[in-house]
Amino acid sequence: MIEEIIKITEKILLSLIGVATVFATCQEIYYLVLQQKVQLADLLLLFIYTEVLGMVAIFYKSRRIPILLPLFIAITALSRMIILQGKGSDPQNLLYEAGAVLLLALACFIVTHENVSKAEGIDLSNDGSNQFKDQETHRDKLK
Repeated sequence: MIEEIIKITEKILLSLIGVATVFATCQEIYYLVLQQKVQLADLLLLFIYTEVLGMVAIFYKSRRIPILLPLFIAITALSRMIILQGKGSDPQNLLYEAGAVLLLALACFIVTHENVSKAEGIDLSNDGSNQFKDQETHRDKLK
């Protein structure tokens, strides 16, 4: 019973997120047409909307959200914020924001590297050593 309520609520919220994202995208495109000028910050905002829609679609298909999509959205949002602040912003804030982008990019690298390592049969054990689970299989792959 509770599980069904949660699933229904989840579907409703995802639908609302999808509809709101499409509406916001249409608003932004309308604004760009009226302004007759497209800037990098506008394109990044449209990219964020596209990624949100993609994340909703993937969740509907697989019932999971890959961790990379929210990280990409966060990187894009921070980049857009840096661009919008312009040259007059406080250099200290720029360093913090750039550091946040770097940390998010590092997180993307780690997540991607771990997935690749698992696919190659590398054991990323807690002792910090990267030992191949099956040395012979790895040697055969290298030949």
